[in-house]
Amino acid sequence: MKILVTGGAGCIGTNLCNELTSRGHSVFSIDRLNNEREGYMRCDVSNIRQIERVFDEHGPFDFVYHLAAEYGRWNGEDYYENLWQTNVIGTKHILTLQEKFNFKLIFFSSAEVYGDFSGLMSEDVMVENKISDTYQMNDYAITKWAGELMCLNAATMHGNEIVRVRPVNCYGPHEEYTPYRGFIPKFIFHALNKKPYTVYKGHKRIIDFVEDTCRTFSNITENFIPGKAYNVGSKPEWEMDIKTYSDIILDAVGINDSIVNYEEEEPLNYVIP
Repeated sequence: MKILVTGGAGCIGTNLCNELTSRGHSVFSIDRLNNEREGYMRCDVSNIRQIERVFDEHGPFDFVYHLAAEYGRWNGEDYYENLWQTNVIGTKHILTLQEKFNFKLIFFSSAEVYGDFSGLMSEDVMVENKISDTYQMNDYAITKWAGELMCLNAATMHGNEIVRVRPVNCYGPHEEYTPYRGFIPKFIFHALNKKPYTVYKGHKRIIDFVEDTCRTFSNITENFIPGKAYNVGSKPEWEMDIKTYSDIILDAVGINDSIVNYEEEEPLNYVIP
């Protein structure tokens, strides 16, 4: 297959490109970074002219994995203009081009769309439940749910063939540290540099090694069922609280928890009516 990966220079995107290539697919990737990697072009998905250029010069594509997004809760608060332009306008551009070029789309949403939903997170929750039953807890989650709604609308109105994917936290190669990254690279960076960090007690997570996750994502090309949504995560029995993850990292680095500031569960930023 000939495959385009948007957001292909990110942690998941880079590993996904490697996995798809190892399976014999012809993979082309785009992202906002400047680099000289093979089969890559700099492109901002919030600018439709730039995406059209990719299709004109390197298409057509059988599949598009749409990963390009501004990531994270606090990043979305501090840089919300970028968040909405990339995650919503960028997704609309991809859906518009899908009508023209007729590729199969794998849209990357997030487990964050479930928000404060307290039940079992099955694939049909976001369709079967009223929107008032779930509370997206930040702008990042809201933009991902808006993207899913646009996908559903495009499928209904124009027959777009789309699969939606809702990953949980990944960790592993190519996840470079920034203050807006997930807790695993943050804890590792701070522990290695003996810089203080905060652990909120009461939070639990299931995380997955990114190369394992990307094998699952790559399987979609061989099992593409339009209209489906997939929760992609690790084994439920691997769930641990954040302090346990922190302790594992401190032990691996060989230091004690004197650099850790423990606080009670992080408060919500909104009031549930």
